[in-house]
Amino acid sequence: MSFHPDATDLAILRLLAEDATRGAAEIGRILGLTQPAAWRRIRRLTEAGVVAGRRVVVDKPALGFGVTVFLGIRLAAKGRVSLEDFERAVTAIPEVQVVQHVLGQFDYRLRIHARDIADFERILRRRIMTLPGVGQVEANVMLSEERRLGPL
Repeated sequence: MSFHPDATDLAILRLLAEDATRGAAEIGRILGLTQPAAWRRIRRLTEAGVVAGRRVVVDKPALGFGVTVFLGIRLAAKGRVSLEDFERAVTAIPEVQVVQHVLGQFDYRLRIHARDIADFERILRRRIMTLPGVGQVEANVMLSEERRLGPL
């Protein structure tokens, strides 16, 4: 059974995507609903799996992580390291925030947060390049990021 959100459900999702700490009372006020009606809709969206969780957005530069780098990694064909071995090893590196298995020029795309370029170089040389099966690596330093809420 698939869930079909109506316009009010989509408005609730947009509000929660902007700020997941908003409560049912605030959402109700904004949309002209009572608090219980807003709460029921949020609960229904959650039970249907449309709302899969709520997350805190951490300001990485405020914690001293001023550099974000995207790495494209192509695994070496020699030795045929298993994808599971590589994934297990790379996810153990705390600076690696996202690991994506992709189709295209590279096998994996990583998002790495480092304190500065020197810290990134240390991570690259000591941790990434020593991973099992790493062949070609390409780094792209993020200059800026624009966030969009998605197609709601």
